[in-house]
Amino acid sequence: MRFKKMAATAASALTLAAILAGGAVRADELKVWTLTFDNNSANGAWTKIIKDFEAANPGIKISREGRSVDEHKAALRVAAQSSQGPDIYFMWAGLGLGGEFVKAGLSKPLDAYYEKYGWDKRLTPSAASFSKLYEGKRHGVPYTFHGEGIYYNKALFEKAGITSVPQTYDELKDDAAKFKKAGIAAFTFGGSVNWHVMRLMDVILEAKCGADKHDQLMDMKLDWSTEPCATASFEELNDWSQNYILKPFMGIDNSQAFKLFLANRAAMMLEGDWLVDQLRGAKKLEGIDLFPFPTGTDRLYGFAEYLYVSAKSAHPDDAAKFLDYLLSDKVQQESLGAFGSISVNSNVKYEKVDALDQKWIDIFGKYKKIYMNGDQAFPLDVTTEYFRVINEVASGNMKPADAGKTLQTFISNRKG
Repeated sequence: MRFKKMAATAASALTLAAILAGGAVRADELKVWTLTFDNNSANGAWTKIIKDFEAANPGIKISREGRSVDEHKAALRVAAQSSQGPDIYFMWAGLGLGGEFVKAGLSKPLDAYYEKYGWDKRLTPSAASFSKLYEGKRHGVPYTFHGEGIYYNKALFEKAGITSVPQTYDELKDDAAKFKKAGIAAFTFGGSVNWHVMRLMDVILEAKCGADKHDQLMDMKLDWSTEPCATASFEELNDWSQNYILKPFMGIDNSQAFKLFLANRAAMMLEGDWLVDQLRGAKKLEGIDLFPFPTGTDRLYGFAEYLYVSAKSAHPDDAAKFLDYLLSDKVQQESLGAFGSISVNSNVKYEKVDALDQKWIDIFGKYKKIYMNGDQAFPLDVTTEYFRVINEVASGNMKPADAGKTLQTFISNRKG
């Protein structure tokens, strides 16, 4: 009896080995690196998408790893210098972030897959346009397309005697003074993450410099040390940080700032359309409304997030197949609202949405042009210095008059 059991076990093992050797049941594992998500709906959507894809493609297994922003960037930089890493990775579009890893050779051009799957026929042109930034090659596919604006607490507006949202930057500053008089902080920011306060600097530049000069500054074609609107923008940032932002803010992050907003500690937050789902999850949709930051230009503050296929992936065809599934009409319709108010798929229908989601849909319908976050417009090394200068001004450690000179010195030395 024992011999028979051993023989049966051996036979089973040989059969399993033969199957594995033939590759009939061995799944190709795709590693997907994303950020960790504050909203549970995004996590739930990812779990369902992966589960459904694996069920439809039994030869492919998806493994998703999530990290914080800084940890994610660090892990990708290590991956760019090694043979290990993801098959698909998340990164913001643009020359400053996504472009860093394209330049490092980590991203695989996807021109053939755009043609094979007809992605340009399915994707919104504005979202897909960022794939064309890289010297004639298509890199990455849009994962989300976001706008950023001001969320505000209607009760605190009423308490400060403000009866309508500001239509100009000057009106916004006047409202900030009214909040201060009423003992209310105008904004809450988390200064421990470099990019949160940066948003305020970005929109101030758009308001004080206008679209053309703002773009030229970000393109490093205009001198930050001599351009008056750049100095004026740093002066405005200093004024906001000293008088109208909830303190202390440099020692907290964006999540803590959000909690303070929920606790009615500040009247406004400068955030993206993804905040709607966070408000929904916190059951705080009532009493909150939003409006675009009043810059006086015809552009919306926003950006795209992309998923890139690693040039080092052993399974690029499988990776592209998963991306095609993610971008499909069915998946994008089912996951609408989980990643943002607007889908990157032009065929998605918008029905039965909350009021704030509808507000974003209306805003996206109004604006045809965008200006990007500074950390996506600048190359990486300049972004790092931009962060540092902003933080120094916001902390009161650098005079606004010196900020443009400091940034321009870095840029000039870099070019030299």
